[in-house]
Formats: sequence, structure tokens, C-alpha cells
Amino acid sequence: MGKMLYSVTMSLDGFIAGPGGDMSWLTEHLGPNPTVDKIISEIGALLVGNRTFGGDDPHRGTESEGKPFGGGWTGPQFVLTHRAPETPVPGVTFVGDLDSGVAAAKAAAGDRYVNILGADTARQCLEAGALDEILVFVAPVMLGDGVRLFDHPGGTNVRLERIGLTEVPHATSIWFRVVG
Repeated sequence: MGKMLYSVTMSLDGFIAGPGGDMSWLTEHLGPNPTVDKIISEIGALLVGNRTFGGDDPHRGTESEGKPFGGGWTGPQFVLTHRAPETPVPGVTFVGDLDSGVAAAKAAAGDRYVNILGADTARQCLEAGALDEILVFVAPVMLGDGVRLFDHPGGTNVRLERIGLTEVPHATSIWFRVVG
């Protein structure tokens, strides 16, 4: 089955969202980027945290609003939540626990990647030993406040092995494998 990948854009000071989860800062750093295009073509399913699913969309106010990767990807989405909405969302399955969500997303992805969206969901996958790789896009901006890339006070060190590095003017991509 596919690997679990956390792909995320962060500021130079380690934030993935501004205060209140604001993602509007991100729009100008999204593309074009050959690494983004490559990974999008290799994603078979998304595992999304509920806060991310219902959060601030960097494509808000455009025709790409509400579409994964601004409409650049379509496929099965699994949202981790204890409170599924009463009205079904087309293409989205709501799952109540991490193990079920990981299993369902991996089954749907086949031999392609399950891309994790949401810092807390990625942290949970890492703690459960389910996260295989992390792809970080570092944007040349400092937010100064917001949601950190990885927030786990008192946690143990997580060893990463760099497996790729690419650059475009608006972002640097660093691809890691989670070690041990």
C-alpha cells in the first residue's frame, strides 16, 4: 500500500498558518512549482484533519475555493473528526478515529501516496508510527505567530533523513524520510 506523506508549506520561522489559522499568506507561494506538480500526480487519497477541512482556504474568493490543491487534484478524501456533518459532502468520508482513517485512506490510495493535511493530524500519524515522509515547502516570509509546523512540547526527537531538495524563486522544497 501507499506511503503516508505530510506535505506542507511553512514560513521561515516555522509557521504553517497565521493567527487564527489564517492561510491567506500562502497564496503567492503556491506555484508554479515542479515538485508540487510531481507530488500531486502521485497522491491517491487525502487524510485531512477536521480543523484543516473546515479552515481558512488559501484560494478563498476564487473558483478554486474548496478544492484540494486549488482544483489541481481530485480523489477520495478522509476527514478525521468526532463530529461528522449531518449533510454528506461529495467525495469526502468522515472517520472517527486515526486507525480507521489511515486504513481507509491507504486502501483508497493503493500504491500511491496518502497525503496528510493538517499539522495535528500529521503529529498523530507520526506518534502512531504511520508517517513515512515529510515534504516541506519553505516560503520566504516570516509570520511571527500562528500554528507551528510541528508542535509537540516534551516529545522526543524525530529523526529525519533528507531525500530531496529543490528550489524555485518563491519556495524551497525539502523532502524527508522519517527514520526509525
